[in-house]
Amino acid sequence: MPHDHVHIDPEAGDRRVFAAIAVNLGLTVAQIIGGIVSGSLALIADALHNFSDAISLIIAFAARKIARRPRDADMTFGYGRVEVVAALINYTTLIVIGLYLLYEAAMRFVDPQPVEGWLIVIIAGIALIVDAATALLTYRMSKSSVNIRAAFLHNVADALGSIAVILAGTLILLYDWRLIDPIVTVMIAGYILWQSFREIGPVIRILMLGSPPDIETRGVLDAVRGVPGVTGIHHAHFWQMDEHCAALDAHVVIEEGRWNDADAIKERIKSVLSDRFDIEHTTLELECARHACGDPSEFGGRGHGEAIS
Repeated sequence: MPHDHVHIDPEAGDRRVFAAIAVNLGLTVAQIIGGIVSGSLALIADALHNFSDAISLIIAFAARKIARRPRDADMTFGYGRVEVVAALINYTTLIVIGLYLLYEAAMRFVDPQPVEGWLIVIIAGIALIVDAATALLTYRMSKSSVNIRAAFLHNVADALGSIAVILAGTLILLYDWRLIDPIVTVMIAGYILWQSFREIGPVIRILMLGSPPDIETRGVLDAVRGVPGVTGIHHAHFWQMDEHCAALDAHVVIEEGRWNDADAIKERIKSVLSDRFDIEHTTLELECARHACGDPSEFGGRGHGEAIS
């Protein structure tokens, strides 16, 4: 299944990310000051989320730079996976922040604090504008990078959080309902946790060398078996090298009497994998049917303790 990639000039992308970092750091400072002055935990919660976005963008910025480094003797696959590592750091940090906000909200339910509604509404309104601007800066890049997508989704969540904080400030102004502040904090924390747990799974899958979730592994193996001249495939490793590139490593058994066609058969296999599944990186070890591995496993290599013939 081919992937649609959105390409953008790297330098232009860097400028957008840098601009997004600057506005988020500025907003974070304003929200923390406003939250302290007004006594609003919800505003501080939104500030912490914005700060996590700024940190995630800084990590994303550094990761983009590192990922462009060419392959070398130490990193023969290249540095592209650093963006996946950065995404894992970002989501893990968000989970910690979400859990901390739930704890702080619980304390506010026990002991409600006075809150200045007008200051909350004004600062949250500014935050909403900044969140929308940051989301626009990173939208195009989010389509092709798990790292930037994490930051983009954080900003969307921030925009929703700012709307919730504005609602809280309005209710405090109209009805002096102080409990709305921890209630909104719980909503923001819940959204942060839901989003983070949903997005961290695919990131962990890549780092654990899991197969691409949108490609059925047995379908890939069946496609190889369907190539004329192939009688079997085993010891298969199918994984994602990074967010966009899938790779297959396997032993392929060539039909007895067809060894002279082995190279042509291998090229047909590579063509099928590329055309049908967009798998461009393949490493195939060919075996003659007469001398193929005995009792091979379908996936992975030999288990511990097995003899090598």
